[in-house]
Amino acid sequence: MTKLGTRGSALALAQARWVAARLPGETEVVPITTSGDRASPRGEGLTLPPGGDKSRFVKEIEEALLAGAVDLAVHSAKDVPAELPAGLSIVGVPERADARDALCGASSLDSLEEGAVVGTGSVRRRAQLLALRPDLDVRELRGNVDTRLRRLAEGGFDAIVLALAGLERLGRRGEGVPLPELVPAPGQGCLALEARSDDEATAEAASELTEQTALVALTAERAVVTALGATCNTPIGVHAEQDGEALGLTAFVGLPDGSHWIRDELDGDPADPAGLGREVAVRLEAAGAAELLAEAERAVARP
Repeated sequence: MTKLGTRGSALALAQARWVAARLPGETEVVPITTSGDRASPRGEGLTLPPGGDKSRFVKEIEEALLAGAVDLAVHSAKDVPAELPAGLSIVGVPERADARDALCGASSLDSLEEGAVVGTGSVRRRAQLLALRPDLDVRELRGNVDTRLRRLAEGGFDAIVLALAGLERLGRRGEGVPLPELVPAPGQGCLALEARSDDEATAEAASELTEQTALVALTAERAVVTALGATCNTPIGVHAEQDGEALGLTAFVGLPDGSHWIRDELDGDPADPAGLGREVAVRLEAAGAAELLAEAERAVARP
C-alpha cells in the first residue's frame, strides 16, 4: 500500500484523493497537521506573519516522509520552498490546473467602484491589485476557501481574490472569474509529488503522473524564485506557459502598496526551463528587483 501524506484541508484532501485515484495499487490518504495549520487552523494558502517560513506548510509532511510514515507527499507546488531537505526529491508534477487568480463577487476589476473593499490573504495579490487600481481598499482575508466565500456572501467585502485552481478542485469554479491581469504565484495550479530520493518504486509510480509541460513550467518558475532568493513575504508572481516550440515566462515583483513594481516577459527554449528562469531573474535584478524585494520584506515586517 502507498501512503500519501497531505495537509488536512478540504482542498488538500481533494488534491490527494485525485492523485490516489491515479496511482497503481492500493493507496491510503494520510492527513497531517502542519505548523502552518496549527498557527491558523481554519486557514489554507495563508499569508504568513513577518518572518514566517513557507516550509511550515510542508515541514511535518516531509518529516513523515523521512521517517517512513508516509511514502509520497502531495503538495500545492506554490507551498514548496525552493530548497528541499536532504534525502527528498520532487518525483512527479501532474497535469496543471488553471494557474490564474479568480475574482469572486464582481465581473471584473474594472467593474468595481472606486474605493471598493477587496479581500486577499496574499501580499502578491495585494501588490498587483493596488498597482492596477490604487483606489481599491485591499484588506486582509484569511481562512479556507469556504470561509472566504462565506465572508464575501455576508457582505464583509465587495470582492475577494482566490486561486482559480482551488475553486475548480472544490467544484466551485462558477463562483469566480479569471483575472489574467495578475501574474500568478510560482507553481500556482500545480501539484508537486515528493518522495524519498532512494525510493525508486514510488518515484517511478509518481513519475507516470507527470505531465511534461507542467513540469517544464514549474521548473522555470521555481528557478526565478531561487535565483532571486524570494520568500513568502515578498510580492512575486511568476508564470510560464509553453506555446508551440517556445516557453514564455512572465514575472512580477513589487511593493505591497503597489507604488513600485517591475514586470518582465521573455521567451525561451522549453528544453532549458531553468536557464530561462535564471535569465529572467538576471533581467529583473538589473532593473532593481533586489532592492525592491528587500524593501518589500521591510514593509511586510513593519508592525
